[in-house]
Amino acid sequence: MSWSLNNHGLPFLPGYAFRDVTKSSFHRPQTLDFKNGFRLARRPTVGIGQDPLVSEQLTQQEISELCFQTPDVTYGSSHQAACEDFIPAHVALDKKVLCYDAYFVEDILYSPEEEYRVRPVVIYYYLEDDTMCIIEPTVAGSGLWQGMRLKRQHFPKNERGEHYLWKDLNLGVDLEVYGVKYHITHCDAFTQKFMESEGIILNDPEPVPVDPYSKRRSLPQPQYTPPSTSDHMHQFPTTDGEMLYDSLITMKGGTSIIHWLSYINSF
Repeated sequence: MSWSLNNHGLPFLPGYAFRDVTKSSFHRPQTLDFKNGFRLARRPTVGIGQDPLVSEQLTQQEISELCFQTPDVTYGSSHQAACEDFIPAHVALDKKVLCYDAYFVEDILYSPEEEYRVRPVVIYYYLEDDTMCIIEPTVAGSGLWQGMRLKRQHFPKNERGEHYLWKDLNLGVDLEVYGVKYHITHCDAFTQKFMESEGIILNDPEPVPVDPYSKRRSLPQPQYTPPSTSDHMHQFPTTDGEMLYDSLITMKGGTSIIHWLSYINSF
C-alpha cells in the first residue's frame, strides 16, 4: 500500500496521511548502474512506486534552514546565554526573617489560684542560615522571667541530629523544642507570601487561648473605703497622748497663773 504525501496542508503525522487506492506500482527505483565499466550509484529521482521524493517538495530555502537547524537540535545551540551573577545564600537571604506567633502552656503546681498558664511567644526564623530564636513579650507586673527565651540557634528536630527547617513550620502545628511544645497560631504578611511562593499552603490562623489568671486579674477588684478622719473612734489611735497646753492669769484675790491641759482624744 502507498500513502500519498499530499496532505492538503495537514501536518505529516500518523493519521493525517491518505492511502492511494488506485496505485499498483510499489517497486523501488534503480539507483545502481555501470558507466565505462565502473559501478556507480545514482541519486534517485523518484521514490517508491514513482512517488515524488520528499526532498523535491521542499524549496531550497527550506532545505538550507533544515541543514542549519539540525546541529542545534543534535548538539545544542552554539550561542550560550549570558550567565547570571552568582549570589551566595547569605547575601540573597540576608535580613529575610519569617515571623510566627505561638504560645505554650505551663503547668502550675501547688497554687490554689491557677492550674496552668498560657504564655504567648514570637518565633523568628532566619533564612540565611536556618537558625531560629524564641522571644516572649514582656508583660508589666507579671512577675515572670520574660524576654529572650531561646537564643538564636539550630533547634534540634529529632535524635538523628536533624534540625527544623522552614518547610516544617505551618499554622496550627506544634513545634517541640527542648521538651516544650509551642503551638503556632499566626504569621506576618511576608511569611505568608514567602511560604506560598515556595508552594506551601498555610493553614487557617488560630486564636490564642485566654490565660485564666490574667483574665481574673483584668476584672474590676472590690474597693475598700477607709473610715473618715472625722470619726470619733479614729481619734484614739491617731491622737493618743496629744494635748493642748494653755496658760491662764486670774485677777481675783491677786494675780496667779493657771496651766490648762486639754487632751485631744477626749473632745
